[in-house]
Amino acid sequence: MPTDRSLITLSDLVRRAAAIVDPQGDDPAVVELVTRFEDDDEPVRGVLDQLEERLAWGVDEDPPIVMAQALVLYIAHRLDEFEDDDTELLTLAARAEFDGHPPETVVAWLEDRGATP
Repeated sequence: MPTDRSLITLSDLVRRAAAIVDPQGDDPAVVELVTRFEDDDEPVRGVLDQLEERLAWGVDEDPPIVMAQALVLYIAHRLDEFEDDDTELLTLAARAEFDGHPPETVVAWLEDRGATP
C-alpha cells in the first residue's frame, strides 16, 4: 500500500475490504470481486464520483459482497481509516452506507462477526 494515502487505488480498497469480509479467502464471490478490480490501479480519489456505479454487480444480495461494497465506499471517503480495526470498519460502514438500516441478511452476518449495525 502506498504511504501517501491519496495514492490508495481502487484495487487496494477492494483487497482491503475482501480481507475484512473474507479473511480466509474462500468465498468464491469475494474472490471474483477482487479479481474484477485487481487491475484498477488508479487512485480512488480520481474515481469517487463513479465509485458506487463501478462497484455494482450481480450478487448484491450476498452479505459479504454487500459489505465489501459498503466498506470500499466508506473507506474511499475516509482513507485515514484504511488500516483501522476490521470490526469497527464493518460497523461504521454498515451505519454510513445503509443509514443505520442494513438489510436483515446483512445484520445477521454482521452480528456473527461481532459488528453492531
